[in-house]
Amino acid sequence: MCFFSKKMSKKVDLFNNLYRFASLRINKSPKMKTKLTLFSILFFLMIGTSFAQKKDKSPSIISGKVNISKYHSREDLEKLPKGDLLTLYIERIEVIVNILPNIAFATKPGVTMASLGIPETKDNTKALEENIEASETYFDKAIEFQKKILPYSDTTDLIAAILFYESTLKALHTYEDFKRD
Repeated sequence: MCFFSKKMSKKVDLFNNLYRFASLRINKSPKMKTKLTLFSILFFLMIGTSFAQKKDKSPSIISGKVNISKYHSREDLEKLPKGDLLTLYIERIEVIVNILPNIAFATKPGVTMASLGIPETKDNTKALEENIEASETYFDKAIEFQKKILPYSDTTDLIAAILFYESTLKALHTYEDFKRD
């Protein structure tokens, strides 16, 4: 019983006592023995599944919004009101903040430490979780600032920034071309 925890051994002791008590009460008929045996098996299966260790799925290195719905031309952007330009600008920042810091690992979501061959130790998992949290905090603070200050920006500068961010995001699609053995 060395591999059972104390909690588990108490449950087993309780079950054994219940089994002995039930055995005394039951006429030793084969039907009752079969029912008791099935009940015992079911009980142990339930205990086994409740104590089974469940391994959490490894978190993705890149999470959050990682793509934009449409790339724009200068002419398209010049037709939009400033409020829509602000929304597009913030969407592009979100995608860039989620992808660029982790580009050495991945450019698409779903890549985990395990899929890259990085050991999933406590320290590595904690470092990844802290990185994700720091990224989210940075993004939230940056957006808070952008929403307060960005409306004062010049529309032509806003359009230029959106086009620059979109060209950066397009370049991410060719990132694999820069990897050479």
